[in-house]
Amino acid sequence: MFHTLLFDLDGTLTNSAEGITKCVQYALKDAGIDEPDLNSLRKFIGPPLRASFEKYYGFTPQQAENATQKYRERYHNIGIYENEAYPEILALLHKLYTQKITMGIATGKPEVYALPIARRFGFAPYLSTITGSSLDGKLDDKALVVAEALRRLDITTAEQKQHSLLIGDRREDVLAAHANGIKCIGVGYGFGSKDELLAAGTDYYAATVAELACLLQTNI
Repeated sequence: MFHTLLFDLDGTLTNSAEGITKCVQYALKDAGIDEPDLNSLRKFIGPPLRASFEKYYGFTPQQAENATQKYRERYHNIGIYENEAYPEILALLHKLYTQKITMGIATGKPEVYALPIARRFGFAPYLSTITGSSLDGKLDDKALVVAEALRRLDITTAEQKQHSLLIGDRREDVLAAHANGIKCIGVGYGFGSKDELLAAGTDYYAATVAELACLLQTNI
């Protein structure tokens, strides 16, 4: 049975596709690349930005750093608000909270952005930690973010980790959970495919928020 739940943010609690893809588009334009198809940029949602610019556009580390800074230029005042909570998520958090489940966010998004988003959508009162990456890239590995979230919650032993669970929508979430000795629920309503999550070795799969709620109720 699980007593502690860590939620990814983008693609798990909120649909942030518009803000993220438009900010990537903005950064690419600054680098002289015109990408009119926002759907083609959804692959940037989840993995670290710097690595994605290098992987998908062949940027050097310095070019990726410049593009990340340009991305944040737009995201800070505009992109952060091009976002919406998935229907039923807030009700799910409320129900879990009344059941005395400890909850937190563990996101690859910089923590300075995750905090106002959690407050904006009403998540914050239900959470014991909101843990994100750092602007300097030192926590770009999702496994490090999850490790920090567990540390903040004082979850250090193997027995405690047996009762802890990460919920996310991308392969990075599955790998990060397993790297920290905890299980993962992969959700299919976000930005990763079922095939991606299953290939990564997700322990559970929920196609919708309703399925996620049912799965959690049978395991807490």
